[in-house]
Amino acid sequence: MDLSNLRPAKGSVQSDNFRRGRGHGSGNGKTAGKGHKGQKARSGAPRPGFEGGQMPLYRRLPKRGFKCRNSKEIVAINLSALEVFENGATVDVDALIEKGIIKNPRDGVKILGNGELTKKLDVKVGAYSASAKEKIEALGGTAEVI
Repeated sequence: MDLSNLRPAKGSVQSDNFRRGRGHGSGNGKTAGKGHKGQKARSGAPRPGFEGGQMPLYRRLPKRGFKCRNSKEIVAINLSALEVFENGATVDVDALIEKGIIKNPRDGVKILGNGELTKKLDVKVGAYSASAKEKIEALGGTAEVI
């Protein structure tokens, strides 16, 4: 495979050199696909969303809230949820999904310090609260940030 062999995916490229208005034998002659008369048949047709001077829909609807494009959706898990693992087990995102503790890790997983932990675990997730890290390490486990 090299650059001279690259081709776009089949059906993804549509030719733009379609000749409109070149006689009825071409299949797109006479009105050139614009129908008969009317505003849309002429040059200078209005932009998409224009409603003939009526207040357009995108301006009639209220704007609600704000969604920060840089925000991360972190899944929080309490320490007590890790009790399902065996003593000495390695806990990572895949193991949490396998046990059914989380379904979708979204942008990361954080362990919170609620509840009690009685087993030594090697935990490898994105973030920990201070109390969760303290409780994991107090039992001889490790809290590694990945």
